[in-house]
Formats: sequence, C-alpha cells, structure tokens
Amino acid sequence: QCTYLEIEQAERTHAVVLSRPAWLWGAEMGANEHGVCVGNEGVWTREPVGEDEALLGMDLVRLGLERGSSAREALEVIAALLERYGQGGSCKEEPVPFVYHNTFLLADRTEAWVLETAGRYWAAQRIREGSRNISNQLSIGREITAEHAGLRQRARSQGWWSGDGEFSFAEVFSLTHQPARMEAAKARYCAGKELLRQHAGHITAETFMAILRDKASGICVDSEGFRTAGSMVSVLPRDPALPCIHFFTATPDPSRSVFKPFVFAAGLKPVPQVRSPTFRDDPAKKIPRFQSTVDRRHELYRRHQAALELMERDQEQGQKLLQTLRDLEKQGLEGMKALLGGTVAPRPEELADLFFDCVEAEMKFYT
Repeated sequence: QCTYLEIEQAERTHAVVLSRPAWLWGAEMGANEHGVCVGNEGVWTREPVGEDEALLGMDLVRLGLERGSSAREALEVIAALLERYGQGGSCKEEPVPFVYHNTFLLADRTEAWVLETAGRYWAAQRIREGSRNISNQLSIGREITAEHAGLRQRARSQGWWSGDGEFSFAEVFSLTHQPARMEAAKARYCAGKELLRQHAGHITAETFMAILRDKASGICVDSEGFRTAGSMVSVLPRDPALPCIHFFTATPDPSRSVFKPFVFAAGLKPVPQVRSPTFRDDPAKKIPRFQSTVDRRHELYRRHQAALELMERDQEQGQKLLQTLRDLEKQGLEGMKALLGGTVAPRPEELADLFFDCVEAEMKFYT
C-alpha cells in the first residue's frame, strides 16, 4: 500500500532509512542497506500533471530503495513502475491539490545517475565523473544514457520536436513559459553547480553540508512560508569493506540543525524521538482527504523548534546553543573519519546505537 495506490508486493525488500513527510508512505530521500541513495524533486513539464491519484514521486523513491540493490537497479524499478502506474495525486497535505512530476538523483558506491520524468515518460543520464545537481527543472540535455521506448515518438506526435538534429530532453519537454517558481529554480540550480565547481576535486561531507546551508543561493530555504524540511548527506566509500555513512538532520533548516550519522548495522536501536505520531482517523487517509489538520511533529522536531524560538528571542543564548550543536556535529564527523580511515574499529552495537545516541545528545542540549 503506497500513499494512494496499492501495487504488487516484491518477494523481498531491502532495509531502508528514510527522510519523509509524515503523512505519506514514500520519502523525499533515503538510503538502503546496499549503499544505494535516492532523492527527488518536483518539476513541471509539457506533459500535463495528473490530479488522479497514482504513484507519487516520493513513493517511487521508497520503492526504488526497497527493491534496488544498486543505483541502476533502483532506476529500473522506478522507470518500470512509472510506466505501469503513472505519477499523480497531491504532493501536499492540503485540500487544494499541489501536483508535480519528478526528477531523481541516484547513487551507490560505484555509479551515479540522474533520472528525469514527464508524465509516464523519462530520460536518464549516467554521471561518470565530477559532480551533478538537480533543482526543480529538467537538466538532462543531449547526454541521455537510457530513455522510455516511446519518448521521441511522443515528442514528435505532439509537435515538440521535428525529429531532425540531436534530441535534448530538457529542451523538448520543458515548458515554453515557466511558472514563476521555476525562475527561482534556475538560479538555485546555477548556484549549486557553481558551488560544486568551486570545490571540484576536494569535495567532502562538510562541503555538502555547507552547500545545503547556503541561504544566499536559495538552496537553504527559510522564507515565504517555505522552509527546507530535512537534509541528508551520504558518504559511500568505494571499498565494500567500509560502511556507508548517512547524515540526517531530521529537523528543518540545516543552517540551524545538526547532521547526525546513521550506519546500517545488525540490531539497530529504534529512535522513537524522530518518528512522527500516527493517527487512527488520519485526514490523509480519509476520503475526501485533508479536510482537517493534525500535529505530526516528532519529539526532536518540537524541541528543536522551541530552541529556534529561543535563538530568535535571545541572540547571545542562541549563538551559544548553535555553537554547541556545531560541536556535536563535528564530533560525529570526526568519529566517522576515524572509522573510514581505519583508526578505530567500533563494536557492532556501538554502530547500532549511533544515531540514537546522537539524537539523545541533541535533545539534552534543548532541555
């Protein structure tokens, strides 16, 4: 059972860790036990968006992670399910539907891909070197590695492409007149690309954290009623003997949040502090949907918000708290460097408790 649709079950699914809006089944981003990472973003294209309930892009993120043991396999899972079931339905917990199509970043220890969609159609690009970013717009041009079998025929039949010359997915399927929000996306995409370029050749987990915290570029959003809801950075060593490490904030606005390390290990300790409450008569599940609201904030979120209010009221206290949180993050980063560098060999139970312990430490600073 996905957010709106029920689909056939897979015989076996992989363990996953997800960062997700609490009301739906899927996820905005996450990783699985094989070191596969997937994240998505909304796009608007020449293909009309479907208000009919189908799979959400966020459902496809989770399905790709649960059923794909490599980035390529996750991509194949997403593409096949997209072609079969389509994408559609509201992506927001509000009575007025908010519908979009999706682009995805997929990576594992050895490969990285960008997958972009327009309705049931899609194009994918394998990233062979350097860095790559996405930001609410189509970005795959002529460098298509794989595509929907009927993609070019669809473009020709709609009069979007003459069939002459090279085929560019972004040029053919992007809207001629972009919605206003797409203009901001363009600036964000260019800024992300430039920030990555500046650090080319020496990008670390800290580099990504700093980019995700960049407010000037609009990458970190905290205005006009929007706030970056959660952030994630993953380190995927090529050496399969080393663990993949996934850092999650589990709270909004990364510039005022702590990236906490998570490692897949046997006997993982549950972390109820970052699990949102469930509701018997959930307004997201009752038809018509979203007719009432419920408070879905988990415990860490509530305490984090109270701390933010304090930061805004008392600048001096706020700076002290922010510094304490940064120190906590630094400890996590240093511990992970030691683990990847082979200078420490933590016991399996330490890894199983790692994320729980970091969340507990953060909660203490808020009380």
